[in-house]
Amino acid sequence: MKTQIHTISVPSDGSYDNEALSCSTLDISTHNGEPHGGLRGSNEFILSDSGQKINSDDQGGQINMWLQRKAKSAFSEKMIKKRLPILRWLPQYNSTDAIGDLVAGITVGLTVIPQALAYSGIAGLPAAYGLYGSFLGCIVYIVFGSCKDVPMGPTAIASLLTFQTAGGNVGRAILLCFLSGVVELMMGILGLGFLVDFVSGPVSSGFTSAVSLIIVTSQVKDVLGISAKGSTFIEIWRNIFNDIHNVQLWDTFLGITCIAVLLIMRIIAGLKVGPADDELKSKNHRIINKIMWLVGTSRNAILVVVCGAIGYSFQASATAPFKLIGDIPPGMPSFKAPPFSLTANESSSGHEESFSDMVSGLGSGLIVVPLIALMENIAICKAFSNGKPVDATQELIAIGLANIANSFVQGFPGTGSLSRSAVNNASGVRTPMGNIYTMALVVLSLLFFTPYFSYIPKASLAAVIIAAVVFMVEVKVVKPMWRTKKSDLIPGLGTFIACLALPLEMGILFGVGLNVVFILYHAARPKISVERLTSPGGTEYLIITPDRCLIFPSVDYVRNLVTKQSIRQSLPVVIDCSHVYGADFTAATVIDSITQDFAKRDQPLFFYNLKPSVCAIFEGLSPADFVVYYREEHLDDLLKQRTFKPKEVISA
Repeated sequence: MKTQIHTISVPSDGSYDNEALSCSTLDISTHNGEPHGGLRGSNEFILSDSGQKINSDDQGGQINMWLQRKAKSAFSEKMIKKRLPILRWLPQYNSTDAIGDLVAGITVGLTVIPQALAYSGIAGLPAAYGLYGSFLGCIVYIVFGSCKDVPMGPTAIASLLTFQTAGGNVGRAILLCFLSGVVELMMGILGLGFLVDFVSGPVSSGFTSAVSLIIVTSQVKDVLGISAKGSTFIEIWRNIFNDIHNVQLWDTFLGITCIAVLLIMRIIAGLKVGPADDELKSKNHRIINKIMWLVGTSRNAILVVVCGAIGYSFQASATAPFKLIGDIPPGMPSFKAPPFSLTANESSSGHEESFSDMVSGLGSGLIVVPLIALMENIAICKAFSNGKPVDATQELIAIGLANIANSFVQGFPGTGSLSRSAVNNASGVRTPMGNIYTMALVVLSLLFFTPYFSYIPKASLAAVIIAAVVFMVEVKVVKPMWRTKKSDLIPGLGTFIACLALPLEMGILFGVGLNVVFILYHAARPKISVERLTSPGGTEYLIITPDRCLIFPSVDYVRNLVTKQSIRQSLPVVIDCSHVYGADFTAATVIDSITQDFAKRDQPLFFYNLKPSVCAIFEGLSPADFVVYYREEHLDDLLKQRTFKPKEVISA
């Protein structure tokens, strides 16, 4: 198809007549002999490479130009560095960066290992699978990740969602990891990172708080040494009370003691000795503070090692009073494709499952797990970005590829962890390269230490989880939310209750739906100011100003108010459209009806400062007596052209 080209002549002053302002059915555009009251528009337009304007009617030419721009942009140096962030920082990598990343990576690794073992229990999987999902994704994130503070791996929320989606079946959990990665990658390629914007702050806080309580509840059974399964908050507590008579005292004592020790060590990590001013601290003060911080930060690893030693000593005497996590297969996991079908022995139902059966069994988790993983990751990036913009699309690509890679080493879904990111940042991480040292520690533990992990008591791992996630309950946001906008507490509290009573995916969907209802209500009930003013020529008129766009939920409300006020006041009416930035077909039909009603009453109706794009929508129905003006001094001219005699004012 040959592209049609039209050259245009541009005045020397760089402007042109804005023909979009010719909506009005009356001639109000004369000002010093210039059309449209002298209003001028920008001379910006789409140009071809030859500097000529492409005809807007030539759709083929526009598509061709769009494809050329996209192809040129996709393979530009800027875009390649944007999609491979490692190319931006690796050339400037130096010894200072290496030392900072080494210290941070090892510190985070000491946190990752006990958490990975513990999070496997939340996901309903053997302990080894948490370690399997904690090393290969780290390498992928180094190449594609855009945030230096994110350590890729299992998280408490992702683990709970995995349990609720896969039901503790290993094959389904691994396939969920693969499919979640594919969904995240496709969302990144399609630029769907904006979907996380539909989850508001109150909904996110309600969801996170509910998840924290569910996770704490799921670990109470291991602290008490009983069996109490369930997928929702209410179900778990019901089963706990039903089995409360089987409480194991040694497990309970160990679990409560471990929780207390972890909380004390957490406090120690924040303590500092010496003068408040860092410059006045002596060398000994700095050394002591560093040791206290390191001990407090590594509290999970220290506790697990000590409890493992205790478990080993009892196991050696064949009188272990604690429930242990059991044998962990030694060595690295085999590298193989995730299972796309299950045999009767592998499935939870006892029947063979095809790929379609497995996918249908995962249900809405295929969407909820990637969305929540993105929410967690974006929250981390925003927390440590220091005000810089966060590239949600790139983070989707990074965590998507990381989860796909993890599925080939039998990992379950993971993302960035806020607690580990805080440790990473506080340890002085410089680049994403810190992930390689975390990965190295996980690999070493798999190669050499897995036989010793089997002696770790379950109660100690439960204590690690409880002491970590109890601080995720966002009670602190309630007070500022109450002070700023009390109605935001409704979707937050609704999400919190729904997530406790229902499966998590239903709870988050309920919260988002509740938030959308609030948004639609505000859209359907715009704030409208009504004022009685006098024109420069001394004519009294009524000006009605809506504060937002006119779309189908709100147009009837606006119409009723305009009709009511115009009949009551019996004055010329001006609708100030300065804040009306959009409209739709329903609004156009209502405007057409309003102009007819005013014409029948012989009552003037004018639209002031209507944006050309909205004006074009209203003009699509060719309404009669549709009058638009853009300068205040034109109002008296319009009133003179209309012979209007005020009628007797109707009392309210």
